[in-house]
Amino acid sequence: MKGTLRLMSAAGALMLAATAAPAMAGTTADLLKRLHEKGILTDDEYQELSKGQTAEAAQVAAAPAPAVTPDASGGAGFVRMTQSGIGLQMGDVTLKFSGSVNGFYVHDNGDTPSATTAVTGGVATVGGSTSAVRNGLLPGFLKVEASTSLDGWDVGAHFGMYPGINSVNYAAGGGANSAGNPRALQTAGIDFRQTYLTFGRAGFGEVKIGRDIGLFASEAILNDITLLSSGTPAGNVAPSNTTLGRIGTGYIYTDFQPQITYTTPNFSGFTASVGIFEPLSSLTGPAETNKQPGFQAKFVYDGKFGDVGTRLWVSGVTQKHNVDVGPDYTGWGWDAGAKVTFGPVTVVGTYYDASGLGTTALNLFDTDGLGNKRDSHGFYLQGLATFGKFSVGGSYGESNLDYANIADALANPTLVDKNSSWVGQVRYGLNSWVTLLGEYVRSNSQAHNGNEATSSAVAAGAILFF
Repeated sequence: MKGTLRLMSAAGALMLAATAAPAMAGTTADLLKRLHEKGILTDDEYQELSKGQTAEAAQVAAAPAPAVTPDASGGAGFVRMTQSGIGLQMGDVTLKFSGSVNGFYVHDNGDTPSATTAVTGGVATVGGSTSAVRNGLLPGFLKVEASTSLDGWDVGAHFGMYPGINSVNYAAGGGANSAGNPRALQTAGIDFRQTYLTFGRAGFGEVKIGRDIGLFASEAILNDITLLSSGTPAGNVAPSNTTLGRIGTGYIYTDFQPQITYTTPNFSGFTASVGIFEPLSSLTGPAETNKQPGFQAKFVYDGKFGDVGTRLWVSGVTQKHNVDVGPDYTGWGWDAGAKVTFGPVTVVGTYYDASGLGTTALNLFDTDGLGNKRDSHGFYLQGLATFGKFSVGGSYGESNLDYANIADALANPTLVDKNSSWVGQVRYGLNSWVTLLGEYVRSNSQAHNGNEATSSAVAAGAILFF
């Protein structure tokens, strides 16, 4: 009877050991040894249980791994890494994360304020020397995307959050991109620029619905070398989420806008996009009650001629403004450009022309305030040469704004006539994630009455993409 009780106790202990750690044969052997040493198991009982445990362990080791059973949706029923980027494959759904972080030390030296440096709409700094640690033209960003294929359609949900490293003054009324607030106990701005869905399939193209980058002038900023750096600082004494880069000194900012956009399939390197957009009211004009949407389109060609790579584009925008008091007007604009790559050298050239669209930002100084349109135009030329991990680049660009009429000239003598800048840049690719950058920028703003302001900036820092 005692032997039976001892065997039952030993068996119970073995069951507990096997349940807690079924693959740890060494642990079970140690337990049997301890029971034998304490006299709970006789010599014969110890030998018998040891032989059984050894045989069981051998069977477990020889058993094949359990097969993975697909789920009802046809997916694998388990989580695995995506083939590229940072993300997960969960059955038929891919969840991806991508992002960027940057920071720069920027020293900006502007003209001393005077009656002759006042330029309404100028981008050059006035007010002496300032230093800041801040974001460049890009804030940081975190993009989350979920995509899958359902009933023959590729569908996706896309969310893009763009936080800055500098504190902002929400009371100023500009939201996450308000003027800076460099004081203790403040918070940075988070600009939720992207919220959109997509659906498409081969031979059909893709439909996008939601908030994302516009079509007009998007290629100008996406191919600008200052996109990764600082460019014209603007407000360096109290930094907001971003610098200006080359915005306002070569192109009008495309912005992120609510839209329904269709993009065609790729036809031998050619794609076209057309979209309906939320109408934007003027930033400086009379009050509006807009009743019609805006329209934008972009046409792109990507191809190679021998060893020369080319990207050509043209885009356009138009929108009618229904002014509460005063004449209605229709703002429009177009831009065209080319990016040519041969060997280690890439050259970019863009030009835009507009009426009732303004300068720097969409609908900024677009009219005289009474609904009479101002014309504008601009361009930039850029070159970048890459040798191993080092790249050296430079660019020049300008944006010009005309008066609407003589009355406009008399009423607004200091209105900006031309904003321009020179940029010199050096890059070093530290690794596949991090790029180090140094930059010199000289910005100039000229008013129609001859007023002028000039500033020079030096920026050094890094940007990371994953």
